[in-house]
Amino acid sequence: MEDFTGGVTEFFELSEAPKDLYSIMRKALDRGSLMGCSIDITSATEMESRTEQGLVKGHAYSIIGLAECDDVAKDTKIRLIRLRNPWGWVLWKGPWSANSKEWSTISTADKENLKKQTVEESEFWMAFDEFKKNFTKLEMCNLTPDTLQCEERTSWTVSVNEGRWVRGSSAGGCRNNKNTFWTNPQYRLQLSEEDDDPEDHQAACTVVVALMQKGRRMQRHQGAKFFTIGFSIYEVPKEMLGQNQHLQKDFFLYNASKAKCKTYINLREVTERIHLPPGEYVIVPTTFEAHQEGEFILRVFSEKQSITEEEDNVGMDKTQQDTKKKEKPIINLLEEEEETEEEKQFRAIYQKIAGDDMQICANELKTVMKNVLSKHNDIKTEGFSLETCRSMIALMDTDGTGKLNLQEFKHLWKKIKEWQLIFRKYDKDQSCSISSFEMRNAVNDAGFHLNKQLYDIIAMRYADEHLNIDFDSYICCFVRLEGMFRAFDAFDKDGDGVIKLNVLEWLQLTMYS
Repeated sequence: MEDFTGGVTEFFELSEAPKDLYSIMRKALDRGSLMGCSIDITSATEMESRTEQGLVKGHAYSIIGLAECDDVAKDTKIRLIRLRNPWGWVLWKGPWSANSKEWSTISTADKENLKKQTVEESEFWMAFDEFKKNFTKLEMCNLTPDTLQCEERTSWTVSVNEGRWVRGSSAGGCRNNKNTFWTNPQYRLQLSEEDDDPEDHQAACTVVVALMQKGRRMQRHQGAKFFTIGFSIYEVPKEMLGQNQHLQKDFFLYNASKAKCKTYINLREVTERIHLPPGEYVIVPTTFEAHQEGEFILRVFSEKQSITEEEDNVGMDKTQQDTKKKEKPIINLLEEEEETEEEKQFRAIYQKIAGDDMQICANELKTVMKNVLSKHNDIKTEGFSLETCRSMIALMDTDGTGKLNLQEFKHLWKKIKEWQLIFRKYDKDQSCSISSFEMRNAVNDAGFHLNKQLYDIIAMRYADEHLNIDFDSYICCFVRLEGMFRAFDAFDKDGDGVIKLNVLEWLQLTMYS
């Protein structure tokens, strides 16, 4: 049903059915949902065998109606369900079968109305409680509003989000993986209106969350298997309402989920019906194990209007941008300030390599950096690669010569020292590398705010096979980020966050970075 309609399917074990199952099914029929039921078999010999009351085991029945009538004698309500046997004839012999005595307990008007609805010979009524006792499974396919042609029907509010888990960045695994769980994709869910008629009369919003993994079935011939997947839902703390920020590691260490799927399972799709009070929540879709790469679709069906969106803020701290604008021209720094002992050492090393013009190219910068770094025990590195040095020159080359002067170098060194302090914070084992998962926090601490796709790109571009980023790659990444933000700011004359480039400008911008 799901493949034909694009809807979301829920499965109910009738032995464990929720108390409000009748209400759930009634609303489903109002929304045009497709429903079917069946009786489980315990062995192949039971396939299509019949129960004492004429129901067929291992056979699919359609559910096409519900009704509630008055019991004239007992002054109570009787709940009935209308089913259809696709074979085209009815075998049901129990209560409310065609000529059973139960029909005499309701009014003539109700009787005629119900008999009128069973227009096909294959349709029959049975008591709702009997239905729960005799059948084992219920399947309900909830349709999207665009699938329904009848304008009179009530429809679900649906949001669809496509995402992916990327190894080393956003494939954090389930809650068991305490160090990486927080890096999984996060989607904000805003529920503002409770249901019209909650069964237990408590203010709640009904949502059906469905997490589907994409493409795995198509790749079976390549050895791909379904991942074990699931999701959890957390309430956003008051101080973070409306901010759409990625929740950090500490939040998940000290806060329990408000709802989650019953189990992680290796099926194409995991679906769960959940009742939540109005508020703002975060849905975290995950694979059970960390470091598993794949694509997914997260769909949320809600009875009332809801909003689901992924964190997608990109930018640089305004304080950093303002600082850059207020800085005094680099060329005048030495004229106004007395050199420190460290700066005097720089000058000596720099002059020795640069010569009289005090300008250095990428190869010479590599040598200068190696000499300077050797005098700093707090920075454990053998120096920077030629590619990183080229990026450094592109970042600090304010006069477009392709070289750095001493003042530009000093400014670069100041940046490196600031970034190195952040690096040390996350290099807990002092291995001169940090986990690619921690890179998200390091980038954020440096004043760069990126979205999930950019964090994924950083992990793919700079992490090694062990999902670590060494100091050279780390600095190269920061240099590139700062250079790209600066270049964008230079083109964004009116500050509206949008620039227009022709192909020549684009090539010039990207080639020299």
